Amino acid sequence: MTTLLVASTGGHLAELHDLRPRLGVGAHRWVTFDSPQSRSLLAGEDVVHVPPATSRDLVGAARDLAAARRLLRTGRYDRVISTGASVAVSFFVPARAAGIDCAYIESATRTRGPSLTGRLAARLPGVRLYTQYPGWAGGEWRYGGSIFDAFVAEPLPAPPPVRKVVVSLGTHPRFTFPRLLNRLVRILPPELEVLWQVGATVAGRMPAGARAQVPVAELREAMREADVVITHAGVGSALAAMRAGRRAVYVPRRRAHGEHVDDHQADMAAELAARNLVVAREADEIDLADLRSAAAWSVRTGPAPPPFRFCPQAPSHHPSYSE
Repeated sequence: MTTLLVASTGGHLAELHDLRPRLGVGAHRWVTFDSPQSRSLLAGEDVVHVPPATSRDLVGAARDLAAARRLLRTGRYDRVISTGASVAVSFFVPARAAGIDCAYIESATRTRGPSLTGRLAARLPGVRLYTQYPGWAGGEWRYGGSIFDAFVAEPLPAPPPVRKVVVSLGTHPRFTFPRLLNRLVRILPPELEVLWQVGATVAGRMPAGARAQVPVAELREAMREADVVITHAGVGSALAAMRAGRRAVYVPRRRAHGEHVDDHQADMAAELAARNLVVAREADEIDLADLRSAAAWSVRTGPAPPPFRFCPQAPSHHPSYSE
């Protein structure tokens, strides 16, 4: 039998991809949206693309529900694991109705409590719920481990001068980040070599060579060669920088500026700054000293983290579910 690994593109997919070796799954199939990130990250894997759904997108969620029902009719799947977002619920509903084991791992961005997707998943009988933070585990939510357990930050004995920079603002089509882009255009010296991945963000003066999306393999290589990575405070961006050995300048989007649905990125930035894995700064305050501070540290992979701690399968509470 096969496990379905379900996630929207962006940070949710990046998290699930990093967690997969710790999940104890054998045969598996990925379910995600078609994007340059998913095609690059999952090259050579068994992948099913479903219609994209953005935040609080009822139409997209309904399309994914229909896709889930079609896929699950094959009867080949014994488990569904998801890190979100809404596509998780779209698959959990028909999966639980068919008696299939379901597990939801809340995003590492949620440092204080569950997201809307997590709260919806908690309303579905029999879905097992996991947090990556022991501080808010309790009740139905169990602590299973964290994707950041694998990384350790260390100061460099001889920090390099800042010559190469990677800027990654995220690729969500709905949430742009012009505050950060405008700030960086103003403060970055023209002699720096900069790779700009700006997503859908548009600034008053666009930097030369700005690209909406950069293929994952190219972005990884650029981060490895860069002295500094500057990124929005998304999980996928943090993981990419850490895997490249970089302590990123990590800038949260703010709800008050229409940059996200809430301020969970600020919580994420504070969490990673406490681990010394990023330099957390506000978009309107970042300066060249922050770049030098980030370049003075490296991030390495520490000892292999333990397997993700799944509990035994939860019993169904729905009379029509077959166990």
